[in-house]
Amino acid sequence: MPIKLRQAIKSDMKSVLALIKELAAFENEPDAVEITVDTLIKDGFGKYSSFKVFVAELENQIVGMALFYPRYSTWKGKSLHLEDLIVQKKYRGRGIGNELYTMVLKYAHDNNFNRVAWEVLDWNKVAIDFYKSTGAKVFDEWRIAQIDKISTKSYIEKMD
Repeated sequence: MPIKLRQAIKSDMKSVLALIKELAAFENEPDAVEITVDTLIKDGFGKYSSFKVFVAELENQIVGMALFYPRYSTWKGKSLHLEDLIVQKKYRGRGIGNELYTMVLKYAHDNNFNRVAWEVLDWNKVAIDFYKSTGAKVFDEWRIAQIDKISTKSYIEKMD
């Protein structure tokens, strides 16, 4: 049966959240997901949506998704950030991830983005090899830095 790729709608967010949780478990962070279906709907489908999602459907079931959003690079200008690309484990190896990835790249190209960026864990050799095969550069020397809401609040209070 052919894969159907399309932009997600509100009613897809339950399946999208399930995929996000599957990815978190794959990345050894099963308890890290704090968002809800309502959060995804509010943030993705409001007046100013924070992201877009493409989904892959097989037999009327969502089996994969790519979530992305615009950002700005002081070096390159208008950029796109690919936050998550996931295919359910039992459907991997069928080219679904490649189709979603290609759909995001086409969206970036068609909408005049100068770069698409994302993170990949250093132990995910399959993903790294795939991305490199598409012409992407995977940098070893850059490190990801993050600060969560609680730490931000603590820091600001300390500085006041």
